[in-house]
Amino acid sequence: MNLKDQLQSDLKDAMRAGDVLLKNTLRMAISAIKLAEIEKNNPLDENAVLAVIQKEVKSRRESIADAERAGRPDLIQAAEQEISLLERYLPKALDPAELETLARQAIQEAGATSLKEMGQVMKILMPKLQGRATGDQASQVVRRLLA
Repeated sequence: MNLKDQLQSDLKDAMRAGDVLLKNTLRMAISAIKLAEIEKNNPLDENAVLAVIQKEVKSRRESIADAERAGRPDLIQAAEQEISLLERYLPKALDPAELETLARQAIQEAGATSLKEMGQVMKILMPKLQGRATGDQASQVVRRLLA
């Protein structure tokens, strides 16, 4: 069962169980996936669905930062709960050592020696991560290794 089907199935289960938080979170994720499919004019592959879910998690992390500035603990708690629900669908995150190893391999493949070639390295590295690390985390590691 692919990830999109899993989300649909879990949405039905949440509706049957009366789990309002899970139901609403999954509906938002599924609608974001459908919007991305409409924009692309094609069904999304598994990696693209993972990217949409990661984008949703990132959006909620930004919401937490905004809620902290506004002094809204209720919004912070709701966003944290949604993040924990969405993270169930993401693959296990890479530890820093694994990420650095993949980054070193990508640097070697690209033959990069300076920060000017960072784009080439990222182009090689990002498909290898497959949702297990964010682009921001990867770019920090690559930047540190090339500096």
